[in-house]
Amino acid sequence: MKAVQFHEHGDRDVLEYGEFPDPEVGPGEVLFDVKAGSLNHLDVHTRRGLPGVDLEMPHIPGSDAAGVVTAVGDGVTRFEPGDHLAVTAGGHCGDCEFCRRGEHSLCERFHIIGEHVRGVHAEQAVVPERNVVPVPEHVDWTTAGSASLVFQTAWRMLMSQGDLSAGESILVLGASGGVGHAAVQIADHAGAEVYATASTEEKLQHAEACGADHVINYEETDFAKEIYEMTGGRGVDVVVDHIGPATWDDSTKCLVKGGRLLTCGATTGPTAETNLNRVFWNQLEIIGSTMAGLGEVDDALELVWDGTFEPKVRAELPMSEIARAHGMLEDREGFGKVVVVPDSEYDG
Repeated sequence: MKAVQFHEHGDRDVLEYGEFPDPEVGPGEVLFDVKAGSLNHLDVHTRRGLPGVDLEMPHIPGSDAAGVVTAVGDGVTRFEPGDHLAVTAGGHCGDCEFCRRGEHSLCERFHIIGEHVRGVHAEQAVVPERNVVPVPEHVDWTTAGSASLVFQTAWRMLMSQGDLSAGESILVLGASGGVGHAAVQIADHAGAEVYATASTEEKLQHAEACGADHVINYEETDFAKEIYEMTGGRGVDVVVDHIGPATWDDSTKCLVKGGRLLTCGATTGPTAETNLNRVFWNQLEIIGSTMAGLGEVDDALELVWDGTFEPKVRAELPMSEIARAHGMLEDREGFGKVVVVPDSEYDG
């Protein structure tokens, strides 16, 4: 088969789309033909190299994909050849104290397909049965291959960890990205008043189409000052910050006393300075979140499959143009997800 792969960490030039041994299905696993996949920022970080993550090379990236089952291993009960599926990339043991209470993303051996182990951006892929979810046949491959990671991540962060309620106000930073645009839709669905930031007027219009009530161009104005003025000095109940050091201090400024700062990532780096005086004096909560438990995945994706939520797509490219796909993420080009399709499936 052909697969996206790299043999060493580095810039986009280490990526290639070439021959790779066909995967073999084992006990408890599902083999499927990939119809579409999509990129996440973790694909960029993985390509560049992550501290403490020693990958088997060559590495196939990709945490999101959807396709048609071609074979199942011994012990598989939920799928059979011909079924449509999508990958849910969080790997867990199923036995530790966290898994037993349904907190799969807190698993002691939690890992992410495509980040810590070989991923699914290839013509074929094999994953454990617990890492795939059924997809109704009416759902198109672009939607099925681009929704799982970002919508489950945003759902857990806002609804489970953040306990977002109707009538609350929320600021979503980076609303043009995958998790950002999912968070805007989920917050709007929950009945919150949604503020969103993006870097261009076009992206702000897309954010409004996703459900944002108020938008801020962070390239032209100080978003913390804008929030202060737009809320009459109160601030918002919740801030979603997956940016990191570049925005962290201003995010805490945007919160009302007793407010909640939610984070599921740090695209500008892992280390941010926190004004502890502001945290304890204003009694702020800082809440982390990663991916989702299996029940949360089902809750989020059910609302994608029925059309309540929609993954927006900035581009759909053949996998042979994977370097271009990575560049769109790195250069913050466009709004929503970047979808990649095996060249053999791509119809332009």
